[in-house]
Amino acid sequence: MTLHATLDRDPRRRDAEDALATLRAWALSATPEEVADLDPAVARLLPGREVANYPDLSRAYPDAFAPDALYRATLPDLQNGPASLIRGARSAIQHVGVSGFRVPIRYRLRDGGPGASEVCLETAVTGTVSLDATRKGINMSRLMRSFYRFADEAFSFDVMERALDAYKADLGSVDARLQMRFRFPLRVPSLRSGLSGWQYYDIALELIEQAGARKKIFHLDYVYASTCPCSLELSEHARQSRGQLAVPHAQRSVARLSVEVLAGHGRLWFEDLVELCRAAVPTETQVMVKREDEQAFAELNAAHPIFVEDAARLFAEGCLADPRIGDFRVLASHQESLHSHDAVSLLTEGPTFATESLDPRLFGTLLHAP
Repeated sequence: MTLHATLDRDPRRRDAEDALATLRAWALSATPEEVADLDPAVARLLPGREVANYPDLSRAYPDAFAPDALYRATLPDLQNGPASLIRGARSAIQHVGVSGFRVPIRYRLRDGGPGASEVCLETAVTGTVSLDATRKGINMSRLMRSFYRFADEAFSFDVMERALDAYKADLGSVDARLQMRFRFPLRVPSLRSGLSGWQYYDIALELIEQAGARKKIFHLDYVYASTCPCSLELSEHARQSRGQLAVPHAQRSVARLSVEVLAGHGRLWFEDLVELCRAAVPTETQVMVKREDEQAFAELNAAHPIFVEDAARLFAEGCLADPRIGDFRVLASHQESLHSHDAVSLLTEGPTFATESLDPRLFGTLLHAP
């Protein structure tokens, strides 16, 4: 009688005995991981594991219990189980790992003097590796343990490379990626009042290894004001032709520069990329402002009106002129005060950032977080 025929009627004791014998026979040849994946209770059907009734389990936390190596060897490890435990397509996974674990990390400063050569910043770390189609999964805690070996060092791309080597070796993967995201403070002077304040820049360092080749990527979000050149001219026309006071529209804008850092041309410091942005588009938003600074900022914006197309090309001009920068991408978003939509642009140089499809929410990530 087939299983379907058995299920079409109420099962009898004989049916249950046959099913139990089949389950026991399978469990004897299966690995502990396969048994646990089906149902941990199946293990109780094996010889020597019969339990007459549900055990009386302790409900008190065992403070004194300390697992030894022998005990740890008995713990189930599903992620390193056989390929038979894979669910879904037997496909390779390009990136699998952990995202957003936070660590205080020290970074070197370009202009730091004695006792001020480093800054310690809260950093969100993302680490991923490739996974072969025949492997069930990875031990994600190993990624964090590998990274923590280096967490007390002052970080640079050199340290990131050693961390990447460590977790590739620990996990036996071919490709890997390490990204560190933080907010970098710089003291910025006001335009005219002599005051200064701390400007925070969203920065991410990314190290990628793919097919044996490594790339170092530096991401920076730069926040600036953009005055519409067309609106500026229309406002001037109203004043000159009709004596009508008019104000051009301007808005807070965000550009994200992602640049490949090349070897052999000196270090590209955080401060260097910020200065590249300021030179390209000088209307960076201000921190400390008195009346004379506000007036100066209005004059600065009038001297540098800018469309979103202009912004992308001006940032690109700065990147092309720096021998430390290889491939790059510029994303810009002018978050319009006139329109109910934003004006956006994207410019890429080289194959690293070229793509046919864009994340539907890509431009929506260009937000200034106070």
